[in-house]
Amino acid sequence: MELYQTNYLYVILFLLLGIALPVGALLFGKLIRPHNPYPAKLETYESGILPTGEAQVRFKIAYYIIALEFVIFDVETIFFYPWAVAFDELGWFGLNAMLIFIFILAVGLAYSWKKKVLEWN
Repeated sequence: MELYQTNYLYVILFLLLGIALPVGALLFGKLIRPHNPYPAKLETYESGILPTGEAQVRFKIAYYIIALEFVIFDVETIFFYPWAVAFDELGWFGLNAMLIFIFILAVGLAYSWKKKVLEWN
């Protein structure tokens, strides 16, 4: 029983340190950095060029959809690695599970293709 309490103590200590160290570093930085705001410092920075136009520019929704689909298929590849490593132990069950996973992603890709989301104009 004492062994388990020691393990919980380590976990709690780790969590407290994981919270205290970043918060402490941010507070320490706030205390020692100079605070001297002036109008030029508060302007939007555009790589050394004077800002022109409005700060809020509307982007086409296609950018976001392409980025979202990229993230989905990028995460898909992360799921392939553990499956490939444990392929021998998983057997037919693992193969069927991965085929179902690929089928669901293929249906999503076909839907996107049918809605012409992937066409760039």
